[in-house]
Amino acid sequence: MEELKSLGKHNKPKPWDVDPDMERCLERWAVEKKFDPTWNPTGMLEVSSFSRVYPQRREKHLLKCWPRVKSALKEHGVSCELNLVERYMTVSTTKKTRDPYIIVKARDLLRLLSRSVPARQALKILEDDMSYDIINIGRLAPSKEKFLITRVLFLGHKSSSLKTLETSTNCFIRLQGNTVAAMGSFRALRRLRIIVEHCFLNGMRPSDVLKTMEDAGKCGPNRFTKEKDPFTDSPWYLPSANTYWEDGGYMLPLYDRF
Repeated sequence: MEELKSLGKHNKPKPWDVDPDMERCLERWAVEKKFDPTWNPTGMLEVSSFSRVYPQRREKHLLKCWPRVKSALKEHGVSCELNLVERYMTVSTTKKTRDPYIIVKARDLLRLLSRSVPARQALKILEDDMSYDIINIGRLAPSKEKFLITRVLFLGHKSSSLKTLETSTNCFIRLQGNTVAAMGSFRALRRLRIIVEHCFLNGMRPSDVLKTMEDAGKCGPNRFTKEKDPFTDSPWYLPSANTYWEDGGYMLPLYDRF
């Protein structure tokens, strides 16, 4: 009986992972108070700015959505600039900026826009309870051939596996090249990173990894939402025809089947 591959010997479970009382543990991810402009009435003392280069294929989309991005940042007192000659975006604070952390959120917005994330979805990163994660999947597979096969399994037929994984984790997922860009809550992104890494380390579909983790008692449905996992109830879910099980519910690594 073989277990899922891990990233290293130091990847050990945290205390909040093994605590059965998840209600107390989940409070650590909650946002207690949102920023109030009255906390910083004088504004920023210095000007902070960030720039981000975007690929040429994104120029047409950025030109179309830039007025919406500019108006959304203006509400938070942040100025933005789109340079079409050198192909880069810039955000900077102004005298009307009150939230010191909003410039970091604006920097994350530029990074998501340059990674083929739609502007309507990328603007949600300005919210306090929203975060993002960039997962590098190119280094996880042992070879380029196995990486391409696992990438096809991760997407599924007409992106069915990707849509079902979004439903299960409540995250927005965008696969671009050798990276996976995701947006969601802190707790959901942490769970998503574990699933994505196991998918490319073991060469399995997301549905197979979720089923394996549930049977192993590592990521059951009562762990996060205390409800049935919507992954298998999704209309996009299709059972795998190449699933091999051992005693105890563990799945054999797909590398042994190549």
